[in-house]
Amino acid sequence: MTTTDYIVRDSGPVTLIGGGEAFEGDLEAALALAPTCVAADSGAALAVAAGVPLTALIGDLDSTPAEVLAQVPTERCHRIAEQESTDFEKALTRIDAPLVLGVGFTGARVDHQLAAFNTLAAHPHLPCILLGAQEIVMLAPPQITLPTAAGDVVSLMPLGPVQGRSVGLEWPIDGLDFAPGGRIGTSNRALGSVKLEISGPDMLLILPRRLMAPLAAQLLRPMHVPWPARA
Repeated sequence: MTTTDYIVRDSGPVTLIGGGEAFEGDLEAALALAPTCVAADSGAALAVAAGVPLTALIGDLDSTPAEVLAQVPTERCHRIAEQESTDFEKALTRIDAPLVLGVGFTGARVDHQLAAFNTLAAHPHLPCILLGAQEIVMLAPPQITLPTAAGDVVSLMPLGPVQGRSVGLEWPIDGLDFAPGGRIGTSNRALGSVKLEISGPDMLLILPRRLMAPLAAQLLRPMHVPWPARA
């Protein structure tokens, strides 16, 4: 991918809709923070049903119903024919924005959900928060302060070997080696505000859904430093 491959460019956050489990309330919550709306293939159905205009529809377009496709202007439909990536990856990597809020990429089919998590790790330089029914999921950045309250569940799921440091967790993670098939960090609890430092772009961070807005604001701050692109 190069900068010439971008389809959508925006100086503010962008809402990206997928074809997984999502409702109009989810879309409304995301659009309140990220009003530019893009769909990944069949995610267009939710936008059309909600009467939300799409800036772009991106994907192989093999699962967008014909009646939905007919309601999206032709010039906003961008068919990416290759089958080496998911529609989420096709869309995410063609959006030039400081943050993407993903709706409809959790729930429904487990394989699609796992593929979305893999995409987050494959492109760590593209900040993205996925909105679920009860939680949000994102790739933990190098450093972050979480606006958690005492008792909030903070789960850490490694997608590769990774370490970290924490302040404010009931069970600190300092000195622990996390890895798939090894140690994981589900169902930790916040004692209040939590600070995390993560050694590499291989840790999923799962948090209560109500934290989406304050976390989005933090990721949009000029001083926030995201991961670089993978080599």
